[in-house]
Amino acid sequence: MDRNEKLSEHFTFGELIRSEMAERKGIDNTPPQDLIPKLKRICEKLLEPVRKHYGVPFRPNSGYRSPELNKEIGGAKKSQHCLAEAVDIEVAGVSNYDLSVWIRDNLDFDQVILECYRQGEPTSGWVHVSLKDSGATNRSVALTYSNRKYSEGLIA
Repeated sequence: MDRNEKLSEHFTFGELIRSEMAERKGIDNTPPQDLIPKLKRICEKLLEPVRKHYGVPFRPNSGYRSPELNKEIGGAKKSQHCLAEAVDIEVAGVSNYDLSVWIRDNLDFDQVILECYRQGEPTSGWVHVSLKDSGATNRSVALTYSNRKYSEGLIA
């Protein structure tokens, strides 16, 4: 698939597989063909609604991760990024806490995790959001990850 091919109105294949670490380490971060529909689903059901709501162009920080890349960056062994079910995002001008709350209150998702957010620093951290395949049950779990531990709920 061409990196410039659109997966949705505003997001390209290249944006969902982009990784500076993969480029530096020479890791091929191209997903298997059977995962591409899942990347399209992430774009259509998560990224596009966020883009539409805030009206601000943004690029995912991290989308699909090959198992080799995930291992290199120290990702969770069962990371949903490796299944093309997760994306990490930030939106310029929007507090990551506010973004995570909006996702929790307005979208269908498996997990939304406010990661490494520091109170009083609205742009600190990022928001991890995942979505399982259509037909699978999404858990709608909201968590905060801070100081190397997970807490239930979104904590500012």
